[in-house]
Amino acid sequence: MKLTGNTVFITGGGSGIGRALAEALHRLGNKVIIAGRRRHRLDEAIAANPGMEAIELDITDPASIERAAATLIADHPELNVLINNAGIMEPDTVAGKIDEALLTSTISTNLLGPIRMTSALIEHLKTKHNGIVAYTSSVVAFVPLAVTGVYSSTKAALHSYALSQRFMLRHTGVRVIEIAPPWVRTELMNSEEAELAMPLDEFIAETMAILGTDADENVVEAAKPFRANVGPGEHDFVNGFNEQALALFGGG
Repeated sequence: MKLTGNTVFITGGGSGIGRALAEALHRLGNKVIIAGRRRHRLDEAIAANPGMEAIELDITDPASIERAAATLIADHPELNVLINNAGIMEPDTVAGKIDEALLTSTISTNLLGPIRMTSALIEHLKTKHNGIVAYTSSVVAFVPLAVTGVYSSTKAALHSYALSQRFMLRHTGVRVIEIAPPWVRTELMNSEEAELAMPLDEFIAETMAILGTDADENVVEAAKPFRANVGPGEHDFVNGFNEQALALFGGG
């Protein structure tokens, strides 16, 4: 991914990894628009970064997503990068009865939201040179954290979706990138002071260095043991499987 000259839209950009990514890209001279539900967080971010813009977005609401997409295309027709970063993480009880509100909100935010957001912008992104769709998944997409089983499942599903979309967009100008953070010091699970978590500034520095390459997956050193758990050759196997499927069923 080229690191300058982009117009970038980042969901969940008011705090944590989303804000840190937004600020890193902003410092490089990209036009950055962030989105989230907490207006005060958005206002704090844009006040600290003159030139950055923000729009309110409820990633769980399809109508809010469609409104945001229409606004972005109208106000920023040069938009070429979408970073789906919004997410929530709560402990759950997979060994017992799952709280319905937790289940619905986690799946709506972490899985349905990114799919819907990308769907709303994908035809626009196809018209751009250097189009990018990025998803922030997690190392728990590869090695689930049992105390957050629903969250882990949404990240595994997001990884699977990114693999499918990357394959289906292989002949277009749009690249699909997956960012898979390890445990990072953010608000998720009250991890800001966790000694074993990766400092946010270190994660962003390493992530930005990888974003500047042609890598489809952004996996920092601390995350590599988790990614390796699924075994070697996953991409070749996935692509070969899908080439055979296309021969059988057509499409793509």
